[in-house]
Amino acid sequence: MGRKKKELPLLEGLEITAVAAEGKALARYGEMVVFIPYGAPGDIADVKIDRKKHSYAEGHIERLVKPSPLRTEPFCAHFGVCGGCKWQHLPYSEQLKAKQQQVVDALERIAKIELPDISPILGSEATRAYRNKMEYTFSNKKWLTWEQMRSGEEFSDRDAAGFHIPGAFDKVLDIDACHLQDDLGNRLRLHVRDFAKANGLSFFDLRGQTGLMRTMMIRIASTGEVMVVLSFGEDNPAAIRSVLDDLQKNFPEITSLMYVVNTKANDTIADLDILLHSGRPYIEEEMEGLRFRIGPKSFYQTNSRQAYNLYKVARGFAELTGDELVYDLYTGTGTIANFVARQARKVIGIEYVEDAIRDARLNAEVNGLTNTEFFAGDMKDVLTADFIAHHGRPDVMIVDPPRAGMHGDVVQVILDAEPSRIVYVSCNPATQARDLQMLDGKYRVTAVQPVDMFPHTHHVENVVRLELRK
Repeated sequence: MGRKKKELPLLEGLEITAVAAEGKALARYGEMVVFIPYGAPGDIADVKIDRKKHSYAEGHIERLVKPSPLRTEPFCAHFGVCGGCKWQHLPYSEQLKAKQQQVVDALERIAKIELPDISPILGSEATRAYRNKMEYTFSNKKWLTWEQMRSGEEFSDRDAAGFHIPGAFDKVLDIDACHLQDDLGNRLRLHVRDFAKANGLSFFDLRGQTGLMRTMMIRIASTGEVMVVLSFGEDNPAAIRSVLDDLQKNFPEITSLMYVVNTKANDTIADLDILLHSGRPYIEEEMEGLRFRIGPKSFYQTNSRQAYNLYKVARGFAELTGDELVYDLYTGTGTIANFVARQARKVIGIEYVEDAIRDARLNAEVNGLTNTEFFAGDMKDVLTADFIAHHGRPDVMIVDPPRAGMHGDVVQVILDAEPSRIVYVSCNPATQARDLQMLDGKYRVTAVQPVDMFPHTHHVENVVRLELRK
C-alpha cells in the first residue's frame, strides 16, 4: 500500500511583496519563499500550496482577501486560462519596472562584473495588437473551464480553434478574441473555424493523430500585407481546396495564402513543403526604406515597430563609421546585418538554419546591398580561427543568440578575434549575464539598454555594448 500523499497547507492572509521570474509573484512565509502566478505586489491573499521544496514553494491564490492598489482589470476574457499575457492585471508602467529589475538582477547577481548605469527600459508604443504573427491550433478536444464542467451542461460540440492549455497537450482553449494581433487575425480564425464546422470538416485529434483541420498561422506585416498558412492533418484535396477558396473569396486582403499537409506526429512544418494557393509566397516588412521578405518559414521579430527600435539601439551601440568589417552572429534572416550594412564596409552573417540564410541573401539582393555575405552552419563549427583568418578580423561583432546564449567555444573564438566592440542582443538576460562574465577578462561593459518587445508577458530583450580593454 502506497504512502498517503501529505496534504499541503493553505496559507491565510499572505502578503505578496514582489514580482518574480517567469511572470510569477513572490511572497514570504517565515523563511520560505512562495511563488504565485497572477499575483500583484500588495495583494493580501489566501494561498494554497501546490508544491513544496526545502527552501521554496509554489502555490495559487485561493481567495483574494484584499486586492493590491496596483491591480488593474485584465482586458482579455481568457486571462488566467490560456496561459499567455500573465501580467495583464498589472499596469504597463509596473510591468516595465519589473522587467528593468529583471535585467538589473541578472547582470548584478549572475555576471558580477563592473557595470555602467543601466538605461531605463524602452517600452513598446503599442501594448495591444502588437504582434505580427500568431499561431493557432484546431482540436476536437475543447478545454472546458471548471465553471462549464460544474454547470451540468452537455457540450456535444468540442471543436476548438485557439491555444494549447499549459500542462494539457491535447486540450485547446477556444479563443473568442485575442488582443495581441490586429482584429483581422480574430476574424480569419473564427471564419475558418465556423466554415469547417458548417461543412462537417474534422478537427484534429491530438491523441489519435487524425482529422483535417490542424493549425493556422497568421502574419500581418506593418506594410499591411497578410499571410495565412493552414496546416491540414489529412491529404484531402477537395476539402482543402474548399477551405482555401472560401478564405480567398471572403478575405481579399490576404496577399499570401499557403497551405501544408502535415501527417507527422508533431506540428512543426519547417521540414515540409509549403504550397501556394494564391498571392505571393511571401510578405514584406519595411524599415528605413529597406524591404524584408518573409516566407512561411522565416523568422522575424514578432513586434515590428519595437523591432525597429531594438535594431536602432544595436546599430547605435556599434558606432559604425563606414569603414568597419562587422560580423553578425546568429544572423537569422539577416535583418540586423542588412539593417546596418549601409553604415559598414562589409557585414558577414552566420546562422545555423540554411533556409534563413537563403532569406538573408535574398533580402540583401532585394535591397541592392552588395557588401554582405552570409554563411550557414553551426556557429561553433563555422566561426573558427581559420574562418576569421580567411575573411578578416572583425572590427565589430553583433551577436543575437537564442535563449540558451553562446556556446563556450564561440565565446573563446570571439575573445581570440578581439573585435574593438561587441554588441550583444539577448532575449534572456540570465544567459547573457553568464556570457558577459566569460568575456569580462578582455571586455568591459559600457552601455546597457533593456527593450520591451512583449507587453503583458515577463519576457524582455536586453542590448549590451562591450569594448576591448586597453
